[in-house]
Amino acid sequence: MNLAMIIYTLGWVVKVEGAGLLLPCLIAGVYREKEGLVYLICALVFMTLGFFMTRRKPDNTEIYVKEGMVTVAGSWLVLSVIGAVPFLATGEFTHVIDAFFEIVSGFTTTGASIRDNVENLCHATLFWRSFSHWIGGMGVLVFILMLVPVKSGSRMNLMRAESPGYDVSKFVPKVRDSATVLYRIYIALTLLQIVILLISGMYWFDSLCITFGSAGTGGFAVLNSSCASYTPAQQVIITVFMALFGCNFAFYYLIITKRVFEAFKMEEIRTYIGILIAAALVIAANIYYLHHSVGETLRESFFQTVSIMTTTGYTTADFNAWPALSKTVLVILMCIGACAGSTGGGMKVSRLIVCMKENRRTLKSYIHPRGVFKIRMDGRPLEENMIDTINLYMILYIGIFALSVLLLSLNEFSFETNFSAVAATINNIGPGLDQVGPTANYAGFTVFSKLILIFDMLAGRLELFPMLFLLYPKTWRHNTWS
Repeated sequence: MNLAMIIYTLGWVVKVEGAGLLLPCLIAGVYREKEGLVYLICALVFMTLGFFMTRRKPDNTEIYVKEGMVTVAGSWLVLSVIGAVPFLATGEFTHVIDAFFEIVSGFTTTGASIRDNVENLCHATLFWRSFSHWIGGMGVLVFILMLVPVKSGSRMNLMRAESPGYDVSKFVPKVRDSATVLYRIYIALTLLQIVILLISGMYWFDSLCITFGSAGTGGFAVLNSSCASYTPAQQVIITVFMALFGCNFAFYYLIITKRVFEAFKMEEIRTYIGILIAAALVIAANIYYLHHSVGETLRESFFQTVSIMTTTGYTTADFNAWPALSKTVLVILMCIGACAGSTGGGMKVSRLIVCMKENRRTLKSYIHPRGVFKIRMDGRPLEENMIDTINLYMILYIGIFALSVLLLSLNEFSFETNFSAVAATINNIGPGLDQVGPTANYAGFTVFSKLILIFDMLAGRLELFPMLFLLYPKTWRHNTWS
């Protein structure tokens, strides 16, 4: 393993995050908050540390699959440790695990919080929490791929390890150019939502933070009521953009390159839209008696359906009080998640499609034992090793999910609480049911349980494999410093 190159890449992570910490300083300056000095000191310290870590480029800049997995997992751990330091230094979080839980929840775009009153936090911290969603949504290494001088194959290994979904396709021949295209789309959609929210009359600080959460499909809000206090028009705007950021970004690339017909032929996009609409209508019919207003019912059902399926986690209602059918639909959506190649979490719609096709192929093979059947996505046959990887992912997902629920049961909380807490963290959603519902938080869990949920958030955001590689003993054999 090329440890020198891993440390060099981690140095870039430290340096870029240190620069990112300057933004909360500006917010603190606007509101004249003394916490801005803490963020400034942290920024200078980490930028300096990152500078020394990247001062000398290794002779061997090759990053193979194993190095890619370890680098990505290590980067997210380093990112979270550094991000938690200002929380502790300002005194707004007094326990290390709580601060670590909060920032991991931010960077993994989960939105599960320890705080019961976020309005007590300073504006700099509120901004940093929300901005961590935006950083984690697209992935910090996707951004660094545009900066770090490594070979194209190494960039692809990093991109595959960090980007959500069963497959990572290059939009253009060079991986660096693909990363640039991704960020251009990401920034354009982000700016568009900020502008529209400002036009709607939303306060500028709220517009920034809510947009960062929508773009990264996180869920940290600046109000205790999440999005319930905003106007109906603003809630509709947020709903639309949550749905847009839950789409595969290849969809936007095809539209930009004037291949609109090809974009709307994507099986994943059509299935994603179909599930969203069907689930929202089922929930609307189930909760109509709560409002007796078609408009209000549809707005509330579509907001929560989109928020949960895209794994954003914003709320406008306490869905913990909804009927069992609606809550069951939401839990199913938690597991399905958004599209591959989006900023959303969950298993991904594409994996669901492939698994359904694999089941159908298996049944057909029983009927026609000598038949040869290929699984296709968007008209293209999938390679068997990719299907095997998806099957392995599903097995690991179920195994980690079941083990996490088992370990959380030591808290003596209800099964609904433990199950939904794991579902909400491993799928990077945030709010669950019962004692971790929309009006509650995760403060009641023990330190051990919080560590389990932290692992689930990181594993879920990184598609399981990088975190498992990091913990696998054989990964660390035959290391080199070249």
